[in-house]
Amino acid sequence: MTLYAGIDCGTQSTKVVIVDSESAQILGEGFASHPLISEASGRREQHASWWTDALESAFCQAINNAEIDGKQIAAISVSGQQHGFVPLDQQGHVIAPVKLWCDTETAVENQMIIDALGGTQGALAQLGLMPQTGYTISKILWLKTHHPELWEQLDTVLLPHDYLNFWLTGVRVAEYGDASGTGLLNIRSREWDLHTINLIDDSGRLQHALPRLVTAETCIGTVLPDIADRLGISHQTKVASGGGDNMMAAIGTGNIKPGIITMSLGTSGTLFTYSDTPIIADSEMIAGFCSSTNGWLPLICTMNVTSATTTIQNFLNLDLNGFNHALEQTAPGANGLKILPFFNGERVPQLPQAKASIHNIDSNNLNAHNLSLAVVESATYGLRFGIDLFRKQGIQANEIRLTGGGAKSAKWRQIVANIMNSPVICVTNSEAAALGAAIQAIWCDTLTEQDDKTELLAQICQRFVHLDESTLVKPDHTHVSSYEALYQDYLSLLQTEYPEVAI
Repeated sequence: MTLYAGIDCGTQSTKVVIVDSESAQILGEGFASHPLISEASGRREQHASWWTDALESAFCQAINNAEIDGKQIAAISVSGQQHGFVPLDQQGHVIAPVKLWCDTETAVENQMIIDALGGTQGALAQLGLMPQTGYTISKILWLKTHHPELWEQLDTVLLPHDYLNFWLTGVRVAEYGDASGTGLLNIRSREWDLHTINLIDDSGRLQHALPRLVTAETCIGTVLPDIADRLGISHQTKVASGGGDNMMAAIGTGNIKPGIITMSLGTSGTLFTYSDTPIIADSEMIAGFCSSTNGWLPLICTMNVTSATTTIQNFLNLDLNGFNHALEQTAPGANGLKILPFFNGERVPQLPQAKASIHNIDSNNLNAHNLSLAVVESATYGLRFGIDLFRKQGIQANEIRLTGGGAKSAKWRQIVANIMNSPVICVTNSEAAALGAAIQAIWCDTLTEQDDKTELLAQICQRFVHLDESTLVKPDHTHVSSYEALYQDYLSLLQTEYPEVAI
């Protein structure tokens, strides 16, 4: 029995899974939640110490649940929320609260960066993607602008998963996949982009502060003795490169070759797929990230999925079973009721100031059944908008693998299949990012010079990633054409309300 651990440090919690590489089984899991600093200004921050405390707690739980000796764990890997900014001084101390991916306090700085790059097309030409407000780059400029005394102390820029790697090993490095979400990496060459760095700071401080980049299959070091003792693991336990949570979820859903799209029906919605070559999109709405498998991971994020459905569910005072029951009580199109579900603004399409609205209401269709179905349909139309952006870039998929809370609804799965005109299926493990991290740990630990890197990873994924055949849904062709017409109606409404959206 050879054991490995995968750690996923998300916005709300840290999760740990311990797996046996021989039986390809998850032996134990652990969980610990994080607080969040949230202010009306758009500030969304956490203290890095909250993550390390949660990691220790969740790791201990996982070992106890697995009923194993932690010293049997050969290697671990960390998945982390993307885009956060962890600033360290020379001694390795965190000098400010960590601004997160969802922080919008740096919107002004982000626009300054885009303007300096020459606008959208300039950013795409220089970096291969357009920095969004949530990316790390604008947070760095914000620190320099608003806290010059802290800027003078800055020695290293780390992402959340990089920081946990540093806490574990004392090594300051970054990995291509997560690094591509900083807005400072040229995704074609997978190198820090000196031109963009100098637009923010031409003194050399930022260039010096960016960590060395490593490939995805790299073991960056071993766990520090005092940390190993606190976690109950061996001093020889290796730490793999790790990656961003979307990159690790790609591994955890087996999305490591072209033709598969992972779609998350979570609070927000994400779509991503694997590519052997860089995707330099015509649209800035596609983030042409690198993968954590030494390839590329074009990604689209929409802001209103279960956050939108939960808003309507709560408004109707329905529990989850009641909401799902309501979906079954009306036909596609919700009897003409339409919703633009922009309760949180929207990123794709780019409508950060948009508000939600309900349309075509009459005395016959304003009821719980139609409201419930209309919000699910509209959230799914938003994801279809993203799928169409992929298709315009020549990205095709034979299968959609669903994750997230919404994927548990059989009705919603069928709606996705019908609107996308594609089969959909769930994976058996709900913690895709943590499992992906564990798989990456196995890959990094067992890879030899004689192995084909890609083939070895595929073999490990095949053993660990299983599709839940009971969730497989194929398009119902009696409804596909209806939903195509309804989707076109949605686009017409969208463009009527927001003429700036290009369809």
